[in-house]
Amino acid sequence: MKRVGILVGREQTFPEALIRSIDERGEGRVTAEMIKIGGVRLDEPRRYDIIIDRISHEVPFYRAFMKRAALEGTYVINNPFWWSADDKFFNYALATKLGVAIPKTVLLPQHSYIEGIVTESLRNLEFPLDWQGIVDYVGMPAIMKPFDGGGWKNVERVNSLEELWFKYDQTGTLCMTLQEFINFDQFVRCYCIGQEEVMIMPYDPRKAYLSGEQYINDPNYLSPELSERVTNDVRTLCRALGYDINTVEFAIKDGTPYAIDFMNPAPDAEIVSVGEFYHNWVTEKVTDLVFKRLGQSADERPRYRWDAFLNPEGTLTTAVASATEQAARTIIPQPVREIPADIAAGVSELVAGAASAVSGIVEAVTEPKAQATKSTKRASTTSKSKTTTAKKAVAPKAKKATPGDITG
Repeated sequence: MKRVGILVGREQTFPEALIRSIDERGEGRVTAEMIKIGGVRLDEPRRYDIIIDRISHEVPFYRAFMKRAALEGTYVINNPFWWSADDKFFNYALATKLGVAIPKTVLLPQHSYIEGIVTESLRNLEFPLDWQGIVDYVGMPAIMKPFDGGGWKNVERVNSLEELWFKYDQTGTLCMTLQEFINFDQFVRCYCIGQEEVMIMPYDPRKAYLSGEQYINDPNYLSPELSERVTNDVRTLCRALGYDINTVEFAIKDGTPYAIDFMNPAPDAEIVSVGEFYHNWVTEKVTDLVFKRLGQSADERPRYRWDAFLNPEGTLTTAVASATEQAARTIIPQPVREIPADIAAGVSELVAGAASAVSGIVEAVTEPKAQATKSTKRASTTSKSKTTTAKKAVAPKAKKATPGDITG
């Protein structure tokens, strides 16, 4: 009998529904249960064939357990190694390489630092920071949010340079991004299960959580053309990142879907939040994914190799050496060297031709869409004190942004 473990936080309805769904379809051959973990021994045998992880990003003990379970052959959803390394700023950079529209974004130095960071530790840090250049690039209003956060925590809308300074002063040791605010015409949150199944959900981030008004079931919310583009962008992002469960949020303006958040590997699926229709869809698709993975051999599943954490299945998202380089690296075994020169030349041409074809395919997949960007301003700098990134002035206290003011 195969076993599926569910690791959860505060949610109730989704894990309970998922366990029932897996047990019903498993018919005694597959069973699902909540995981119980105590002290984890180094030589502890494998307990589960699959683990669905919903909370280890907030509990380091769970994350360490997940990594060891993967080492013992358990398939973990989602990949705990990449999830540990991932951050939103990298995701934005990757998305631009993949041709997905991203708002203008700047990674900001931390305001404060942990004990032990001294002046010399920050000698590479620009000082004073070119705040005006940053604001000119991103524009106002803008959204400031943690580079690796989630759940709308510490997300602020800022409407001026002075308000940005005031909010930035309160971020402590958090590393933040400042992102162009997209005054959206439409907004969608998209589930992606198994890097293939996509559900586009009309979503209003201005409505209160659990108000019952955030999610709308409207299959005609987007035009067919826009729906196709959003679906393709969702799959492109989730396949590149290797997430089996994820959500991608788009702020849509003038027909362009801007991906503003796609690091959500434990997305909300509670019935009281997303509604019965979406709750049931996610439960069914995750159950399908579990049985698909259980039916795969070890060679067919994504692999946890140190050189493949970003993309275990190795889809074409990285550069490939040119045909000339590939041909130069090709080593012809000794017996081949002894065949007639004309045949050997034909083999070399075949190798070069194949390498050229592969390079063409990869370039077609990875060539980013051209986007016009503004030049950023830079100023030469010196280091500052051990605890703060300086600015030019301290702003007066600003009004706190409400949920209706923010996106992302």
